[in-house]
Amino acid sequence: MSDTPYIFDINGSASFEQLVIENSFHKPVLVDFWADWCAPCKALMPLLAKITEEYRGELLLAKVNCDIEQDIVARFGIRSLPTVVLFKDGQPVDGFAGAQAESAIREMLAPHVAEPAPEAADPLEAAQALFNEGRFADAEALLKVLLTENNEQPLALILYARCLAERNELDEAEAVLSAVKGDEHKQLLAGARAQLTFLRQAADLPDSASLKSRLAQNAEDDEACYQLAIQQLARQHYEAALDALLKLFVRNRSYAEGLPHKTLLQVFDLLGNDHPLVTTYRRKLYQALY
Repeated sequence: MSDTPYIFDINGSASFEQLVIENSFHKPVLVDFWADWCAPCKALMPLLAKITEEYRGELLLAKVNCDIEQDIVARFGIRSLPTVVLFKDGQPVDGFAGAQAESAIREMLAPHVAEPAPEAADPLEAAQALFNEGRFADAEALLKVLLTENNEQPLALILYARCLAERNELDEAEAVLSAVKGDEHKQLLAGARAQLTFLRQAADLPDSASLKSRLAQNAEDDEACYQLAIQQLARQHYEAALDALLKLFVRNRSYAEGLPHKTLLQVFDLLGNDHPLVTTYRRKLYQALY
C-alpha cells in the first residue's frame, strides 16, 4: 500500500468497484495493471506515481496485481503488461499498453484531467522576488503575515527592514534589524545596515543635481564625487555608484581616510557575493589594489 491517499492497491472485485468505479464519478482514476515478474511494469510504476502525486488529489492511481486479481483481468480483457486504463464516470475512457514516455502519458491525460496548479511559492521566497521587482509594499505585506506566525525568522526580519527603509522608516528598520539573532546571516545583516547608512547619509547631503553641477565644473572634485555616489546608492543606482567610487579610489585612495574603499565593501555586502556587479567590481578593486 502507498503512503499517499492518491495511490492504492486493489484487493478483489469489491475493492475495484469502490476505489475505481465509484471514485471515477468524482475524479479520474488511472488503473495500472501489472505483475511482479514484469520488468517494464516496475519501470513504469514510479513514473505513474510521480505524475499522480503532481496532481495532488485531482487524479487517483489504482494498482492491480494481475497474478492475484485474475477476475478483474478477465473482466477487462487485459492481454499484455503493463496496461494502463483511465476510468472516468464509471467507464474506461483512455489508456495504453506497454511502457510509455512521460510526455506521452501526460498527453493522454490532458483531455481528461486539468493541469495541476503550481505549488505555492515559499512565502519568504515570494517576498524576496517581490522586493527584487521593486514591489516593496507587496513584499512588506507578505512579510508582515510571515512574521506574525514567527517573529524570529532572521531572513524575514532583514528583508522586512529593507522594505521599511525603502519608505524611509529608518528608525523602525533599525529596530527590526536589532531583533535579528545569531550570526548565520551576518553578511545580509551587514548589507541591510549599509542600506540604512546610505539613506541616512544621503538625507544630509546636497541633492544629485547640485553635485552633478559641481562635477561638471570640476571633474576631480572628490567630495562631490563621493557624495553623488552616496545619493546614487540611496536610490539603488548601484552600477553608477560603484563606478564612481572605484574611480575615486584609484584617483585618491587616501580620500577621507580610505572612505571610498570602505564604501565599496559596504556595497558588496549590500548586494551579496552572487550579484554580477559585485563580481565585476570586486575584480576591478583587486586589480586597483594590486
